[in-house]
Amino acid sequence: MNKLDNVGRYFAFLAKVIGCAFKRPFYFKQYLSEVEHLGVNSLFIIFLSAGTMGMIFALQIVTILSDFQAEIGAGAMVAVAMSREIAPVITTLMLIAKNGSAMAAELGTMKVTEQIDALEAMSITVEHYLVLPKVAASLIVFPMLTMLANIVGSIGAYIVSIYSFGIESGGYLDYLFDFLSPRDIFMGLIKAFFMGFIVSTICCFYGLNASQGAKGVGDSATKAVVASSVAILIADYLLTTVILRFIYI
Repeated sequence: MNKLDNVGRYFAFLAKVIGCAFKRPFYFKQYLSEVEHLGVNSLFIIFLSAGTMGMIFALQIVTILSDFQAEIGAGAMVAVAMSREIAPVITTLMLIAKNGSAMAAELGTMKVTEQIDALEAMSITVEHYLVLPKVAASLIVFPMLTMLANIVGSIGAYIVSIYSFGIESGGYLDYLFDFLSPRDIFMGLIKAFFMGFIVSTICCFYGLNASQGAKGVGDSATKAVVASSVAILIADYLLTTVILRFIYI
């Protein structure tokens, strides 16, 4: 399939998935299983990555602000950066690496072993039974883990700023809460919602189009990770442009 053909197939696939959203039956056990797999099982990697990013960013910001005797503003800068950009992007990239590749590999394996054909032979719509629960779970899990990343990253920045650089705690927190607004947090959550949709649909699309046995499954997982990573970076820019124009006015 050439690139244009892939784009057309992807949007046709999206139409099928969205069309299945309001059809019965609703596979609630599938939904809960996917939420557990995508969300609960990803807590550790989000704690680790977000906490590390917050600490690293605090090191950089405090070092820069120290030249201006403005270290007390480091917490506010880290919190805003985490809320608007770092938390949704780093959360999405971690989930692509952990769960996106797994989605593509799972569906790809089912495709090449003819399990997909067996489901279709039983009149089960694959997009309804297999894909929709993954997409719906992603729409729930990505914003929740992004919010967790905001909190963990800010705590990491607080620890570095207070205990490594000796910044006064009360002023640090007052400045943070005065400067950080709900719109900053809302901006990141909007991005996480759309990124969850993009990642889950792209990874499922490549998984369902796997071929040529085990090699094809590996290739589809690789393509899914690359395509979804590039797509969320492009989406991040576009969403930032739209949000800044229509919300931050």
